[in-house]
Amino acid sequence: MAENKTTKTEVDPADFIAAVEHPTRRADAEVLDALFQKITGWKPRMWGPTIVGYGAYDYTYDSGHSGTSLATGFSPRKASQSLYIMPGYLEMTDLLDRLGKHKIGKACLYINKLADVDLDVVEEIIRRGLEDLGAKYPVSAT
Repeated sequence: MAENKTTKTEVDPADFIAAVEHPTRRADAEVLDALFQKITGWKPRMWGPTIVGYGAYDYTYDSGHSGTSLATGFSPRKASQSLYIMPGYLEMTDLLDRLGKHKIGKACLYINKLADVDLDVVEEIIRRGLEDLGAKYPVSAT
């Protein structure tokens, strides 16, 4: 069975954020880091080379594949900020309608810049995502 590609690393998230080249992405990453820490109460950890994660959960799929993943987090990508909301956007249409300019993937919320969205709604999405995840798997600090 293949190993997970995204695992915790020892890279300092503050150093990673400080090294983000694009000034708007870097400033937005600093805001997101503070927001995620406020919401979760957890210190960030790097997951793989580019994901700033908060908390973790252990999972086992019906296939038998199991592993550990970040509970929530973000990555300042070149094209956008990617927010990781596990297990996805279950019943979040009401929030997404109020969010502002964004795109979604299975468990990713893509935001070009924080100025395009309502940060209070971002906070609600992160909280609801953690609640949804915690209803399915035990979530712990990293």
